[in-house]
Amino acid sequence: MSSLLSLRPHHPFALSLPCTRSLFRPFSLLSSLSSNQTLTLTLALDYSSPLSHGPSLFKGRNPDANPNPNQDSIAVAADAESIDRSQFTRVFDISALRVPAEECSALERRIRGHLLNWPRVRNIARVEGDDVDPDLKNLLKNPPSVSEDRLKSLDRKSEIEEEVFSPVLYREKLVKDFNCRGYVNFRNLAKISRPKKKRRRKEGGGEGKERRVKDEIYSVEVVGDEEDEDWSILIGEGFKGGKWSGPTRLLLLDERYAKKGMDEMPEAVKAALLGGPMQNSPLIFELVQCRVTLYYNYWQMNELLEALLPEGIIVPTGFETVGHIAHLNLRDEHQPFKKLIAQVILDKNSPKIQTVVNKIDAIQNDYRTMELDVLAGNHSLVTTVIENGIRFQVDLASVYWNSRLATERQRLISCFSNSDVVCDVFSGVGPIAITAAKKVKYVYANDLNPKAVDYLERNIVLNKLDRKIEVSNMDGRRFVRSIYASQRAYNITQVVMNLPKDAAEFLDCFRGIFCKRHKDIGCTLPKIHVYGFSKAENPEFDFHERINMALYETVKEVDMHRVRLVAPGKWMLCASFILPQTAAFAKTSAG
Repeated sequence: MSSLLSLRPHHPFALSLPCTRSLFRPFSLLSSLSSNQTLTLTLALDYSSPLSHGPSLFKGRNPDANPNPNQDSIAVAADAESIDRSQFTRVFDISALRVPAEECSALERRIRGHLLNWPRVRNIARVEGDDVDPDLKNLLKNPPSVSEDRLKSLDRKSEIEEEVFSPVLYREKLVKDFNCRGYVNFRNLAKISRPKKKRRRKEGGGEGKERRVKDEIYSVEVVGDEEDEDWSILIGEGFKGGKWSGPTRLLLLDERYAKKGMDEMPEAVKAALLGGPMQNSPLIFELVQCRVTLYYNYWQMNELLEALLPEGIIVPTGFETVGHIAHLNLRDEHQPFKKLIAQVILDKNSPKIQTVVNKIDAIQNDYRTMELDVLAGNHSLVTTVIENGIRFQVDLASVYWNSRLATERQRLISCFSNSDVVCDVFSGVGPIAITAAKKVKYVYANDLNPKAVDYLERNIVLNKLDRKIEVSNMDGRRFVRSIYASQRAYNITQVVMNLPKDAAEFLDCFRGIFCKRHKDIGCTLPKIHVYGFSKAENPEFDFHERINMALYETVKEVDMHRVRLVAPGKWMLCASFILPQTAAFAKTSAG
C-alpha cells in the first residue's frame, strides 16, 4: 500500500526563523538555533483576533509552560530524537451539563449544535465518581457481600447435612450458587472452574501512569469541588436542579459557552433542560466547569509539522509505504529538519511504520537501487509487502520497489488470460511475474541485479509458485535472444518490459527473433508492453516515435496508457502492441 507524497502551502500561522521583516499577525512565531543544536520555537498568541473554531496548537494553554496565558513555547531538539511530547499538551476550559445517564443520549440529539463537536473528542464524557451519587459514597464504602453470607450459610448447611452432599454434588452446588466472590475461600474450586488468566501489571507506579498518558488522546475532568459550591448562583434561580441518585454523564458544551452562567445559554438549551410538550417534567441537571486536556497523540501529523517547521516551508503531508518502511522524498529546504519530520511521522503512524527513510539521490545505476538515509526507527530495510494478496520480501537497500505502481501492475495483469505465457524482461523481485503466475500458464522472469534475483527466488518459494516460473539472471537483450533461440516448451504470448528509463532502447533485440524459422510454422507473435518516460508536449506521439526507431519499423496499432505523472511535465507511459511480423522475421537484427 502506498500514499502519494503531496505538498501543500504552509499554514498562514506558522513558525518562522529570525528575520528583519515584521512577523505576521495576529501572533508572531520566533525560532532560534542554539550552539548545542537545539531548536527552540516560541509561540506568542494574540487573543485580540479570534481563531477558527475547534482545537489548535495555537489555542489553549500548556499546563507545564509559561504561566503567562498569552504566551506558550515549544522546545524541540534539532535531531528530533528527544522531542518533549508534554509540550504539545493543550488545556481548554469549557462548560458541561451533568445530566442523568438515561437522559443523556436524547438530550445530546436535541442540543447537538451547541455541543463541543471536536474531532476525535466525544461530546458525552465520563469522569471519576459519576456513577455514584456523592451523598451515597459513605454508605457504599463497605457494602455487605451477599456472596459471603450465602457462602457461610451453605458452609453451615454442609456441616449439618454432611451425608446429603457428595464431593461432586457439593462442587456443582458451589458453581451454581456462588459468583466470583465465593471463590475467595475455595481456591481449588476456582482453579477447576476457571481458566488461567494472565496477570496484569499494576499501573499504580510512575511507569504505568506515564504509559497511560502516552497512549491517551484526551481527558476530561471537572474543575473545583462541586459539593462546596453554590450552583444556584451560576445557573440562576429559575434553573435550580435537584439531586439524583443514579449514574450521571457530562455533555460538553461548545467552547464559546465556557465560564458562562445558565442565563447566558441559548434558548434552545434552556428549552431542552426545562422541558417541553413532549416531556413530563424538567430534567435534573447541573452546570459544571470542566478542563479538556489534549495530549500529543491527539494532534495529526500535519498539525504538528505546521507548528514545528519555520514559516514558508512547504509541509510534507504524505509518503510512500513499503511494508513497515515510510519512504520520503524530501526537498532541500527540508534537510535541516529531516529527523524532526521523520520522528513525527514515526510517532503518528506507529506501529505500522517502524522505519522512516529518505531518498538521497535519483536512481543512476543499472540495478535501479536507491541510496537511502535512515532518519528514524530501526535500521532494517528488509521488509515484507503484501500486494493483491501476495507476499513479497524486499530489501530497499539492494533492490528496486515502487508501491505506487501497484494499481498499474494490477491493470496489466488483468489483460492476461489463463493460456498466456509471460516473459518479464526486467522482473525485479517479481511483483508482475509472481502475480501473473497465479493466473497465466507459465512465466519466464529475468533481472540483471543478482540480489533482486535472489529475492525473486525467495518470493517464488514463499508463494509456492516454483513450478510455474523460470528465473534468469542476465542482461535484457541477451535474455530475450536466448529465450527465443532455444526450443521452449511454450510459445511466449506476452512480454513485459518495465524499465521506464531504457526499456524502449531494448526493443531492438526483438528484430529478427524468428529469422531462422519459417512463417508457415505458425510462430506466435508476442504482445509487448513497454514502459517509458516522456517530457514532450505530446508524450504519446514522442514515445511512439521512439518505439519505431528502436524496431526500425512503423508500428501502426499501439495502445498508449498514461500511468502517472512522475514530475511536472514528465509522464510515465505504457505502450502495448503486437510485434510486427516484418520485424520478427527480419534477416538481420538491429544490434
